[in-house]
Amino acid sequence: MLQEVIQLHDEAVTALVDKIARKNVITFKSPTGSGKTHMMADFMDRILSERNDVIFLVSSLSKSELAKQNYDKFCECKEHGEFSHLSPYLISSEVSGEEGPFVPIDYNVYVLPRDLYKKGGRLMQGAMDNFLQTITSNLFGNGMNKQVYLIKDECHQATNNLDSISKDYFSKTINMSATPILSRGQVPDVEITEEAAVNARLIKTVEWNEQDSDVAEAIEKLEEIKEEYRNRLDVNPCLIIQISNKDKANDDLARIYDVLNKPEHKDLKWMLIVDKHKDCNTNDVFKAKKLPVSKWKDYAKSKESTIDIIIFKMVITEGWDIPRACMLYQMRPTQSNQLDEQVVGRVRRNPRLLDYERLSPEAQELAMKAWVWGVKKQEQQKMFYATLFEEPTDITSKIRIRTTKLKTLSHKPGFDIHEFMDEQTDDNRYADIFSLYPQIRSIKFVNVFARVRGASPGRIGGNVLSSVYFCHERAHCPFPQSFRTAVLSTSKSNLSA
Repeated sequence: MLQEVIQLHDEAVTALVDKIARKNVITFKSPTGSGKTHMMADFMDRILSERNDVIFLVSSLSKSELAKQNYDKFCECKEHGEFSHLSPYLISSEVSGEEGPFVPIDYNVYVLPRDLYKKGGRLMQGAMDNFLQTITSNLFGNGMNKQVYLIKDECHQATNNLDSISKDYFSKTINMSATPILSRGQVPDVEITEEAAVNARLIKTVEWNEQDSDVAEAIEKLEEIKEEYRNRLDVNPCLIIQISNKDKANDDLARIYDVLNKPEHKDLKWMLIVDKHKDCNTNDVFKAKKLPVSKWKDYAKSKESTIDIIIFKMVITEGWDIPRACMLYQMRPTQSNQLDEQVVGRVRRNPRLLDYERLSPEAQELAMKAWVWGVKKQEQQKMFYATLFEEPTDITSKIRIRTTKLKTLSHKPGFDIHEFMDEQTDDNRYADIFSLYPQIRSIKFVNVFARVRGASPGRIGGNVLSSVYFCHERAHCPFPQSFRTAVLSTSKSNLSA
């Protein structure tokens, strides 16, 4: 792995450990594909190496898939001796005792599929509360008196049920996402920027194509690079096509199948993955068709997979790693920048991250490029987070400064700026706003002065204007004092009533 990647990860985790020591709630922002799960494991391992009175509860999306993926990653890290202090456990509502589901207490990292802890779920019928009470309490000497740190993976997704008990059980909360929600107070305390991730070769650069391009263009591009991708990277490239989530999905599929059924694309293998297994489909009759649909995702993401095109609705916007995917075609806009960023992240992972430095320059260039159609490139906006000096409470979610790109000025036919300026009198010309401002201030002051003295502002003599301007602008004193000074200095001047 590149030293730049190792250093970037290490700096981020070090910053997280430092922040959580000083704050009870922190947020970590990092692009999709930048290794958040690995950094999460490193973060937990560092805390656990220093403290045996802490356990982690990792809340993950969906009923099981992302949680299982995180759990497998934590187990892999432990088995390889990378983060030896982790002792992970995947919470399931299927594990039951004599009185119903239960959660064992002899682990230090618990992975919770978010949807298991919901109203009507078995875990909310007392099992989760019993577990947390046992872990955190020391009532009559029976509790473990430990602190629970809650990690909210993909924190942009709401976790209302867990949030409702956070004050009772969770000592610290760590939000993690590529797209945290600022309106929920998820202001990044630690961030790996897109630029930093690209420079470290963690994620690919993107070639943005026209939004209204036909799907045939994306499929032809896949055919064009397929052989080179295999030869240089030893990876079978993959095109992901996102179709509509509702009524127009069938129309989208018809357009895709029209292209795939052409003779020049007869060798491409495709797979349709949607929520209902009965609606999933593939033309890979020799491999994928022989597998249960529940195994299709695992098969499709391996770098040796023969699936060239994956068609989906919303099922892989989050939490599914498929580094060999290098192309995305979105049939219809999602109307959500957040969803767009998540799905584009699916095709930005480095397919040869672990041995990237061993590749030839040509292979490295190919590995670090992604192609996207149908998604509008988002203008990068820099956000600056601010706190008041010695302010006891965190106000970063309330005060923000955003840079804005101004629209290009439109051309007005027949208008010439030089002719316009030549027509203006010298009295209306100012070199800049800084020379204009004090004159406007002085004129306003003289008008007020004249009204108080009973004079008409338009009939004030030049000597009064000069005196007031000098006193008000040169003395640098407050308005009342400036006013009194002006009155004294002009008491002998002639005013025309």
